[in-house]
Amino acid sequence: MYRVAKASEFLVVTGIFINDIKITKKAIVWPFQKCRIIDVTPVNYTFEVNAMSAEKLAFLLPAVFTIGPRVDDHECLVKYAKLLSHHQRDSIDVKELVQGVIEGETRVLAASMTMEEIFRGTKDFKKEVFEKVQLELNQFGLLIYNSNIKQLVDVPGHEYFSYLGQKTQMEAANQAKVDVAEAKMKGEIGAKERHGLTLQNAAKIDAETKIISTQREGEGKKQEIMVKSQVKIYENQREADVAEANAQLATKKAGWAQQAKMAEVEAEKAVAIREAELQKEVERKNALSKTEQLKAQLLSKATVDYEIKVQEANSELYKKQKAAEAVLYEKEKAAEAQRVAAEAQLYSMQQAADAELYAKRKEAEGLVALAEAQGAYVRTLLTSLGGSYHALRDYLMIDGGMFKDIAKINAEAIKGLQPKISVWANGRGAMGGAETGNAAMKEIASIYGALPPLFQTVNEQTGMLPPAWMGSLPSSGASQPAN
Repeated sequence: MYRVAKASEFLVVTGIFINDIKITKKAIVWPFQKCRIIDVTPVNYTFEVNAMSAEKLAFLLPAVFTIGPRVDDHECLVKYAKLLSHHQRDSIDVKELVQGVIEGETRVLAASMTMEEIFRGTKDFKKEVFEKVQLELNQFGLLIYNSNIKQLVDVPGHEYFSYLGQKTQMEAANQAKVDVAEAKMKGEIGAKERHGLTLQNAAKIDAETKIISTQREGEGKKQEIMVKSQVKIYENQREADVAEANAQLATKKAGWAQQAKMAEVEAEKAVAIREAELQKEVERKNALSKTEQLKAQLLSKATVDYEIKVQEANSELYKKQKAAEAVLYEKEKAAEAQRVAAEAQLYSMQQAADAELYAKRKEAEGLVALAEAQGAYVRTLLTSLGGSYHALRDYLMIDGGMFKDIAKINAEAIKGLQPKISVWANGRGAMGGAETGNAAMKEIASIYGALPPLFQTVNEQTGMLPPAWMGSLPSSGASQPAN
């Protein structure tokens, strides 16, 4: 089928016998081929860009861009056909794409400029936006045919332009008021001057007329004097009015002259200050130049000496470094040997400690097992003895041979002392006589009979004698107490 595109359209053919795509105005569409028509008519995109300047001032930038495919570049048509041909020319997707590119570039550019630069350099700002947006649209095969950036608009809550306009209006209104007042002052002063001159001339003519008439007529010298006096008074009054107006004008002129003079003085002082600063800068530059020259002259030899000394110092430093490295190497080897010996000693100590810990652990386990066995043994004995603690204690003491040990210890304690053991008995057996008297006397007799053997025993062991009032020791031939 033979297809022909309109003046503002192109045919996009894909399919068999075509590697990529084919863009043409007319073509024969064969079977297994598809043909799509793309419209290249430019479209107007109107929107408001919400941007912010370098001072963080927000504003709206109304803009109208006329954008369409670049028809004079086949490569751009291919890009457009591949990326955007499936959309309608005025579809929301294309509009969002274009708007996103424009808003992004506009925001970036606005953020690098102050509000005053944007406002005063609208033409340059528009040119920058146009170039940057076109650079981004090239990848889609689009071309900006026309762009129109309208007047900047304030964002609600950020009325910068409205306040700026009010400021300009107030400045213009105040300047107009000043101009009107000045013109009014000049008019009133001129009117007063003209009126005064008119009155002066009229008075002069009247005076001359009066004088001539007085001279000619010669009547009433008194009346002539009165007329002269009145004229003089009138002239004085008018002169006073004119003097007052002149004084006011002179005062204002003096103020203006003072302001102009102050401005001239300030300008002269500013120029003098600037000249002094420039002269100071020149002198500083000259001083620096002379300093550099002196440095170049004086430091050349110092630099050579310095380099020689640096080389000598480097050589000496290299020798010292090598010597230090040799000493350090020896110390490192010695430290390494000490470390190996310490590690071996530590390992042996660890092994010994582990062995001792193992022995202690086994000993503790044996003690625990022994304690558990003894506990079971004691519980069994206590159960067998009917729960009697005293019987258990006696059995354990007998079984453990405690009484034998006590007797052995006592025997060892008195061994070699050769003690004399006396056995005293009360009653008949002790005294060797028949039981006589009653029980009370028997007790007294037993105590009295026990004293002599007691005194003798104390004397033999300590060497002390009893006092005389208690009696004396029995003689050696007396009968000894029973052993």
